[in-house]
Amino acid sequence: MAEGAETEAPERRFEIDPHFITLVTAAAYDRDGPELRKLLRDLHPADLADLVEHLPEEALNRLLRLIGPELPPDFLAELEWETRERVLALLPADYVGRALGELDTDDAAAVAADLDEQKLEEALAAADEDTRLAVEQGLAAEEDTAGRLMQRELAAAPEYWTVGDAIDHMRSEDAELPEVFFEIYVVDPGFRPIGAVPVSRLLRARRETPLREIMRPPQALIRPEMDQEEVAFVFRKYNLASAPVVDEAGRITGVLTVDDIVHVIQEEGEEDLLKLSGVSDASQTDTVVTSVRARAPWLSFNLLTGLASATVISFFGASIEKVVALAVLMPIVASVGGNAGTQALAVAVRAIASRDLTASNAFRHIVRELMTGAFNGLFMALLLAVAAQLWFHDPRISAAVAAAVVINLTVAGLAGILIPLALRRAGADPAVSSSVFVTFVTDFTGFLAFLGLATAFLA
Repeated sequence: MAEGAETEAPERRFEIDPHFITLVTAAAYDRDGPELRKLLRDLHPADLADLVEHLPEEALNRLLRLIGPELPPDFLAELEWETRERVLALLPADYVGRALGELDTDDAAAVAADLDEQKLEEALAAADEDTRLAVEQGLAAEEDTAGRLMQRELAAAPEYWTVGDAIDHMRSEDAELPEVFFEIYVVDPGFRPIGAVPVSRLLRARRETPLREIMRPPQALIRPEMDQEEVAFVFRKYNLASAPVVDEAGRITGVLTVDDIVHVIQEEGEEDLLKLSGVSDASQTDTVVTSVRARAPWLSFNLLTGLASATVISFFGASIEKVVALAVLMPIVASVGGNAGTQALAVAVRAIASRDLTASNAFRHIVRELMTGAFNGLFMALLLAVAAQLWFHDPRISAAVAAAVVINLTVAGLAGILIPLALRRAGADPAVSSSVFVTFVTDFTGFLAFLGLATAFLA
């Protein structure tokens, strides 16, 4: 190597190589257990889960039958739930029971939730008593709440301990600690958290330092029934790495960590994105029937709103027959308004979800969207009016389309924020049906404004 030459570290690939998937698939079809063990031996659990989700169904079935019980339990926690259900159904109950015992209690509850009732009983029968108790407690909590997300292993210390006492305890073989933790919770005699000491601060302090001198008050105490979306908001607001979960008496019963909250934020974001499109759920394993059932209701409702908009057009049939230009320009007015409404809606739903849009500042947001729609309308009106004049050489049509665009974009801005606010006030999820209503408003307004103005100008 030439003097001064630098070597570059190989680029880390964070997705599974398609060629590697082909190799694993071929080994599975050949029922080559030794080759599968060799290929999967050094895979990270997250990469193994990624691989499993990309395998053809028959290849996955053969792989699990050949070496399923030899796979590391951690990969189960990394699987998407729909794939995990299929995988768990093919794994022996004794392996699943052992896996539940090796996973953190929050991951164990998530895995157990995807087992059918009979398989769960068999798996728990094969697990130890502590695992059974932890899983049953986790499943007792409502889905999508802090109680379901939390892990029951935690690092706690009495307030009279010193830094040295805490370190010695964590190093002892008898300490039952989570595999990864960020803080030690200082508790009173009733096991209520009165402070927290970040591990980084603990390691920098002298051994004789009392914990109460370096602890800080807990920034948030989470109740087990708190919705996971609310928990994610608390973590984001206070930049938390972990937070204690307390019962009605204030006793600490578990802890939430940021790795679980990252998954929650991703799930909630995907859910809102699907809802904005009128789809309640979607996954790679959905069948045609499942997809139709999820999408058909909102498409049917959209059909009704489309018919209402078409009724407006029918009122001006005579005008459209006389001036073909109206039929040409009419969809443009509705389309531009629809896009403007969708933009305002996306901003509003995001602001509501992140708690940036509240009752105290709603008026300011409404005014902003109103003015944004109006100014965008003026700009787009100028462009479309010039194009209409060059195309049809009729200033009356140009004036009608310009005025209609200004009206429609102004209404679109208002609809994009007022509709989700109204739905939230009514107790509905703004992300679920806002897009259908906004599209209806912009189409209806666009057709009515343009055709009405054009009929008046051309009379």
